[in-house]
Amino acid sequence: MRKQADSNNPLLDFSGLPRFAEIKPEHVAPAIEQLLVENRALIARLLGDSAPPTWQDFIVPMEDANERLSRAWGPVGHLNAVMNSPELREVYNATLPKIIQHYAELGQNLALFEKFKALRNSPEFAGLSAARKKIIENELRDFRLGGAELAEDKKARFLQIQERLAELSSRFSDNLLDATNDYTLAIENREELGGLPEDALQAAQEAAQAAGKAGWLFTLKAPSYMPVMQFADNRALREKMYRAYGTRASEFGKPELDNTALMDEIVRLRGEEASLLGFASFGELSLASKMADSPQQVVEFMRELARRARPFAEKDLAELREFARTELGLPELQSWDIGYASEKLREKRYAFSEQEVKRYFPEDAVLPGMFKLVETLYGLQINASAAPVWHDDVRFFDIRNAQGQLVGQFYLDLYARNSKRGGAWMDDAITRRRLASGIQTPVAYLNCNFSAPLGGKPAMFTHDEVITLFHEFGHGLHHLLTEVEDLAVSGINGVEWDAVELPSQFMENFCWEWDVLQGMTRHVDSGEPLPRALFDKMLAAKNFQSGLQTLRQIEFALFDMLMHSSFEAGSAKSILDLLDEVRAEVAVLIPPAFHRFPHSFSHIFAGGYAAGYYSYKWAEVLSADAYSLFEENGVLNPDVGARFRSEILAMGGSRDAMQSFAAFRGREPSIDALLRHNGLLETP
Repeated sequence: MRKQADSNNPLLDFSGLPRFAEIKPEHVAPAIEQLLVENRALIARLLGDSAPPTWQDFIVPMEDANERLSRAWGPVGHLNAVMNSPELREVYNATLPKIIQHYAELGQNLALFEKFKALRNSPEFAGLSAARKKIIENELRDFRLGGAELAEDKKARFLQIQERLAELSSRFSDNLLDATNDYTLAIENREELGGLPEDALQAAQEAAQAAGKAGWLFTLKAPSYMPVMQFADNRALREKMYRAYGTRASEFGKPELDNTALMDEIVRLRGEEASLLGFASFGELSLASKMADSPQQVVEFMRELARRARPFAEKDLAELREFARTELGLPELQSWDIGYASEKLREKRYAFSEQEVKRYFPEDAVLPGMFKLVETLYGLQINASAAPVWHDDVRFFDIRNAQGQLVGQFYLDLYARNSKRGGAWMDDAITRRRLASGIQTPVAYLNCNFSAPLGGKPAMFTHDEVITLFHEFGHGLHHLLTEVEDLAVSGINGVEWDAVELPSQFMENFCWEWDVLQGMTRHVDSGEPLPRALFDKMLAAKNFQSGLQTLRQIEFALFDMLMHSSFEAGSAKSILDLLDEVRAEVAVLIPPAFHRFPHSFSHIFAGGYAAGYYSYKWAEVLSADAYSLFEENGVLNPDVGARFRSEILAMGGSRDAMQSFAAFRGREPSIDALLRHNGLLETP
């Protein structure tokens, strides 16, 4: 019977890569139902076994069962993010609560908890590897955080909260995607589009033709929206687009897409969840499995960083206002002028434009250049390969070691489209582990939202987009280059959330190295490499407005942590009031009153960053300090690369992130490298 179901349903085939070409919405419910029935039967059997639990007889069968479930559900969640359709969305949202319920039931199962405790206290434990000991310790912690020790009535409420939060987060994400897709602006008069680069105009013209409209069509997706804000001379056009973008999924649009009530309920339920578990706030609960000790420590860290960055941000803004007044005829700088005025100031001060730089970064030069860097640092070979994909634009690659053995594989989905959620992210498809048949090859998804190729030319990336690509590839390498053989701490599994950005932010640094960049550029028309003089201008402009950018990240992180630690949802003070207070404290740029930033803050309302957004800055301290060892020994030094690979990437979550950092760097991290990299050190 099992064989029959497996062969007919591609989601139940675990013999290799996901069969994307064959997966249909109607496969989802039967596959997940079958696996949930099998998993529950397995748990009942394990709990009914009176023999003392051992790794082989207790952990391994459970690991196998949980992996099957995640490998069936993983492609469904992935497709929902990259090929969203009404049919898939419906079945995804109908099935998600069942998945949540299953894991919540496991996390609350006191008998299962007792089995783990018995294994922890058994003679076998002392002889287990460090990775396996870490898995058991993590499980014991997660049982406590999952409500295993709660009274039955509180367990039921805890489970309700988990299911409701999953539903609300999914709706938040759907509303934002729908609100983003819902807005288009058609312009028929070419004179209204002065300043826009040719490739942006061409993309807008093609979008209009595809929609059966005359002229140029603009959307709120990044490849369409960003060039308008950065280059359009038409101030009214910038204001119109800014207002539409800043009010997505809010009370200013369709009522059914308004995220206001969802946000309040999410924050309130998270607070209740924390309270049930005996924590003073969701911030405390969130940090129970992270590097940071307490919400207070995070708040103090962000405030200290804000104090160091603020003088630079004030200087940035004063310069921008003066430039806008004297050079652009803008006596009062508005939020929709910031990107435009900044680009003009950058062009004047450093004598180059983003648009000029972009022409030196065609995709067919950038990708081989990035691969060559990784091959040099870690002794690898990366080659194009073949696999079933979900869209014609998706490509697939193999990573092999110096001996030619396959160590990992990844999908690359680079371009924006209507069915794909915004942003850039890495996700795991298959995780490395040892099986009876040998080592299971890890596989990753790398997703971006760049402009697709136009007019027979390759796609071109801004330097910021190149940095984004390197960032996501850093996450991918963390997952793919692990040498851990136990699933729960292999790759990014088990890594503290505030350390998970270390390998990704570390990779960004190479985008500012001449020895790296010169080999990955080619002018899209002339074929010439990036001139050294232009690179020097880019380097001089590297920390342009870094004070403003740093304060912006701190604003988001502080808002997130305060909202989850010292704020009461539904009280007289609203989420927007709290954001206003945070801005009054740390920001120098305050958006207009109509702006609804929280309504599109997916990281914390629909992603995994709730009470964890600070981790970008926290991990940046680690990544900048780690990179400083390369700066001291040569940025392409394969010996330092081998050490980074073995002490950081290979270790996965098998030991604490701080131990891995200290093993690589030889000491605890210091904030100075971050401040130096961002140009935020006072010069004597």
